[in-house]
Amino acid sequence: MTDKENKQKEFRVGNNLLMGGDTFFLIAGPCVIESESHVLYMARAILEITKRLGIPYIFKASFDKANRTSLHSYRGPGLEKGLEILNHVKQETGLPLLTDIHEHSQAAPVAEVCDVLQIPAFLSRQTDLLLAAGRTGAVVNIKKGQFISPQEVKHAVEKVRSTGNDRIMLTERGTSFGYNNLVVDMRSLAILRGYGFPVVLDVTHSVQLPGGTGQASGGQPEFIEPLARAGVGVGIDGVFLEVHDNPSAALSDGTNALPLSKLEGLLERLLKIDRVVRPWL
Repeated sequence: MTDKENKQKEFRVGNNLLMGGDTFFLIAGPCVIESESHVLYMARAILEITKRLGIPYIFKASFDKANRTSLHSYRGPGLEKGLEILNHVKQETGLPLLTDIHEHSQAAPVAEVCDVLQIPAFLSRQTDLLLAAGRTGAVVNIKKGQFISPQEVKHAVEKVRSTGNDRIMLTERGTSFGYNNLVVDMRSLAILRGYGFPVVLDVTHSVQLPGGTGQASGGQPEFIEPLARAGVGVGIDGVFLEVHDNPSAALSDGTNALPLSKLEGLLERLLKIDRVVRPWL
């Protein structure tokens, strides 16, 4: 795909123009569904901010975190209850929704509620999962595994496209760098965008320290803003942030979550960079 073709291509989720629009889009929400009241509060609070700033927004939360470090860590309410809660969020807010799937049998029921099926990074090579997601016709967000190169992502793309589904997003979330550490290679963002699909930088997972506390993952939230600024400067289409109103009390990934109180200021600063970069995309 040429630069001209890539610039002209548009990509929509619901009424949101995610690629070819005037600004980057945002994927944000708590890591996991903690309660119905909490996800509704978070969805409404973030929606209010994005409306003020004119940023397209997709709400995210997981009904199950199947890859927690410890057997004893909170995983979420599960498929049935989780989809019930997410459906309520959609009805109350009108927001498009994103959530993870971990097994191919989850794809069809999740697609009945959610607009975007996310393939977790650890599962980005799982053929049956990618095919099942593709067959739903929903948007498929493929998170690049921490253990693969951006060049290898094309194989995951081909698996989804083999189902006749071209509604794909690609998300960078850092690459394993020794033990309990991740690093983002900014060249990866340019390589991924060359495939012609919207590219997202998962900022908060990229500052994660996997298994870093021994019983759970740690994080370096002080690097959320520098990394987000760098990604927007490269020219990404979407910013992915796990956001929580009280990260210290979060039931999953609180150590690398962005406090809700800091979201609007960060987005305002990112928009200033985006306005400089976007005309060149």
